[in-house]
Amino acid sequence: MTNPATRDILLTFEHARSRLFGRLEGLTDAEYHWEPVSDCIGLRPGDNGVFRVDAVFPESSPDAPDPVTTIAWRIWHIGNLCLRGYVIYFFDDAPEFGERDEWPGTAKEGLQALAEDWEHFTSRLAALGDERLLAPIGMGPADSTYTYLKLALHALVEVSHHGGEIGLLRDLYIRQGV
Repeated sequence: MTNPATRDILLTFEHARSRLFGRLEGLTDAEYHWEPVSDCIGLRPGDNGVFRVDAVFPESSPDAPDPVTTIAWRIWHIGNLCLRGYVIYFFDDAPEFGERDEWPGTAKEGLQALAEDWEHFTSRLAALGDERLLAPIGMGPADSTYTYLKLALHALVEVSHHGGEIGLLRDLYIRQGV
């Protein structure tokens, strides 16, 4: 293969996707929106019925623990904020994705949106090839040495971090009252 770094990062993304989506099999709407604590951050329908996240970037405070978010919020964060949001750095022709705080209100639709964002991200990643993958991005919030590979690896960190939290929330949900 002429692009071994691209091959390896795509295989790693596929492994992460397989594990995450395996943990999400059978996700119900009740689990998707479950709020294990009273001040949970999630998705809620507005007056027009469109679901929006309560907070794009939940605020931490030295006086209180970090906010707890729902599975729906975490799926939105991985799909919309991370995968969909990062793809703009790959190509100048990144499509418009609409409102950043809108997301489907059902588990089935949320998982479908996540799958679409994942496919779009990895197909753009695959199109880079090793030379561009290892090159500096040259735009955005990163310094001039920040490469496409570093951005892809950061996306994997986000997927792993929030995917693990999703798994724990599912484990806690099914053990309520046990």
